[in-house]
Formats: sequence, structure tokens, C-alpha cells
Amino acid sequence: MYFCYILHSKSIYRFYIGHTGENPDERLRKHLSNHKGFTGRAKDWQIVYSETFHDKKAANERELEIKSWKSKIKELISNSAG
Repeated sequence: MYFCYILHSKSIYRFYIGHTGENPDERLRKHLSNHKGFTGRAKDWQIVYSETFHDKKAANERELEIKSWKSKIKELISNSAG
């Protein structure tokens, strides 16, 4: 299984979009660890959206699609909540 996910940090009010073959909670743990990458800038990342895929290519394509939306990301998250 592969996942496309969106993280949000309230402290820096930023989103991060990615895909992984790991369990999303384990991937989040790595984002929260000390490192110099983009997500290393904050320690309050939360998974606000995720989708499941059967192959890596589909998850990657979805990540790229969501990244191209920019302003629609908040709408996607709002529509999936609840």
C-alpha cells in the first residue's frame, strides 16, 4: 500500500504534501524528528488528509496533482473532514 498525504503546521501555517510506502503515522514520526529538511522547521505537523493507493506511481501522480492546485488544498481537506 502507498499513501499520498497532506501535513499541516499551525505554528508556521504551512502545508506539506508527500507520498510514502510507509505507514502514514511512521512517516509523520520521521517528519517530526530533528532534520534539516522543510518539515524540520516545525514540530507540530499533523496529518490532515490522506489517500490510499495500490502502487507508488499512482500515489506520486496524486501528490503532483495536489501540489499543482495550491489554493484548492484547503477545500480538499475541508470536504474530506467529518
